[in-house]
Amino acid sequence: MRIKSFAKINLTLRVLKKLKNKMHDIETNTMLVDLFDEINLKRNKKDVIIFNGKFKDNVNLKKNTITDTLFLLRKLKIIKSYYKITIKKNIPVYSGLGGGTSNSVSIIKYFLKNEIKEKLIKIFEQKIGSDFRLFLNNSSFQKNLGKVLKSKVNFSSYILIIFPNINCKTKNIYKMVKNFSSSSGKIYEKKYSKEKFIENVKKDRNDLQKLVEKKYSKISILLRSIDKLKGCNFSRMTGS
Repeated sequence: MRIKSFAKINLTLRVLKKLKNKMHDIETNTMLVDLFDEINLKRNKKDVIIFNGKFKDNVNLKKNTITDTLFLLRKLKIIKSYYKITIKKNIPVYSGLGGGTSNSVSIIKYFLKNEIKEKLIKIFEQKIGSDFRLFLNNSSFQKNLGKVLKSKVNFSSYILIIFPNINCKTKNIYKMVKNFSSSSGKIYEKKYSKEKFIENVKKDRNDLQKLVEKKYSKISILLRSIDKLKGCNFSRMTGS
């Protein structure tokens, strides 16, 4: 069985506050893009997980979202069999594209035949990642960590993704956050034309971008260069 596991991009990202559990509450607009890992899955006598592809080297082979997902699926008695799972990593690791979480969601959707109940979603997002819900829609508006809405704006667009070969770990960047943003309100809960939505997103930001630019000047140079290209609506960092 071959499964496509799509990457996501954050069009916007506001850090709202730091929660008591030390996680950061965020607001973000996301879209799934036509970049995907390829997952091949078949029954086996024992679990065998193989990563190949261009971006395989930064994956922790002993503990990753695939091993965690299989453990949870068995604990919840959703599966009993063992599997050989091969993942071709086309999505760079530590790139803000959510490849690991996407792999998990794709496998879970396969076993549950695309029907994941709310109770299970809560369990999986606690164990796999807070961005779990963002892979359940083609485009989403995450109002905060507890509320993800299916975006009312659904359109296709050309998106240029550049990975500068910098392994930028989320945990390290969030440690640098000192200031917080207010919510955008109900702007993204309304239905807009493609043009109006892009205008709203362009005026918005990714709060983590300045922190990353400060740490890695290469990112700043890239973003400024892209922004000057003819036909570019805006350039922005995704995730952290």
